[in-house]
This record gives sequence, C-alpha cells and structure tokens, in this order.
Amino acid sequence: MELDERKVRILKAVIQNYLETGEPVGSRTISKYTDLKLSSATIRNEMADLEELGYIVQPHTSAGRIPTDKGYRLYVDDMMRQKETELQDREQHVTDREKQVESMQEILSKKVDRVEELLQNVAKVLAKDTNYATMISAPQVKGNKLKLVQLSQLEQNEILAVIVMEGNLIRNKVITVSKELSKEDILKLKASLRQSDA
Repeated sequence: MELDERKVRILKAVIQNYLETGEPVGSRTISKYTDLKLSSATIRNEMADLEELGYIVQPHTSAGRIPTDKGYRLYVDDMMRQKETELQDREQHVTDREKQVESMQEILSKKVDRVEELLQNVAKVLAKDTNYATMISAPQVKGNKLKLVQLSQLEQNEILAVIVMEGNLIRNKVITVSKELSKEDILKLKASLRQSDA
C-alpha cells in the first residue's frame, strides 16, 4: 500500500519530533504542527495505519510512537528525492547568462562526498559570479554534546546512523561495515549505544 501525502507528512512530523526530543511522539504533539491542520483523532487514525504498515511502532501501551527502520528509510529516500528535485529546478533556471554561468555549473556539477567540499565549491561560485571575496562557514560541531544516535539497517553491510547533537544539529551518515549484520547485531549495537548514553 502506497502512502498518501497526509500519511507521509504525519510520518515526517513523527520522525522530526522524535529526532529533536528523543521521546516517543503522540498524536497531540503532532496536532500542534500548524501546517498539518488536522485533529488529534484524525492523526491517531493515521498513526494507527502507519503502525500497521510498519513505519512507526509503539514502545509501550501508554507511550507515543517512534519510527522504525522502514520509516527512516522512507524519510531518507524522500529527502534524497527532494534534493534531486531542487537540483533539477535550479538547472531549469539557466537563461541568457549561459556563458557566464557555464563555469559555475562545472563547479556545482562536480560530485562531492563531504559538506566541506560542497561549501568550498559554493564559495567559488559566489565569488566568480559577484566578483567579491566570499567566505562560507559550516556549523561548529566540535565540543557539541551528543543527544541521540539512531541506527537503521539499509543493506546487510550498510547502516544509516542518524546523529542528533545539542542545538538539534542533525547529521546522517551511511556506514559500510566489513561483515554482514543481522537484525540481532543491530539490536545489540542499539542496546550498547543506549547503555553508553545512560
């Protein structure tokens, strides 16, 4: 069953709220998201459907819901699709200034694996286009306290680590491991992370 737009938006709200707080998320919390404009009852029904489909789970009977690996996977895939759409939209805005922008496109179209490289490329583009000195700085991560680490298995030898730091700075990292991991291995890793947090 494919998720409709409303279910996707509720799932995203659950994940974002869980990443910010580290606490299970209830329908009342989600109803406070003004852009959703849905009643708690409607959200409860949608969350029950999402739970039945395996995107969220209720850790205790009286608690709210938390995302599952399947929920995180959909969330990450959706983020990647949005990034691709943004890049395609940017490419469509190239007009008469094609010659001027040609060198800028070359810089931006280079594949980058690190945020630092991307920021350097953006600085070069801005400097070239404006003829001004340009400086871009990334958020400071050094010395930040770790709030939450969530692990999800993507493939048998790939783990997605969602890291939330103080100030709600979120980093996603795909980690490739040398041996194939079972669901039991992932559960043990999650348990040891919870113990080190305590």
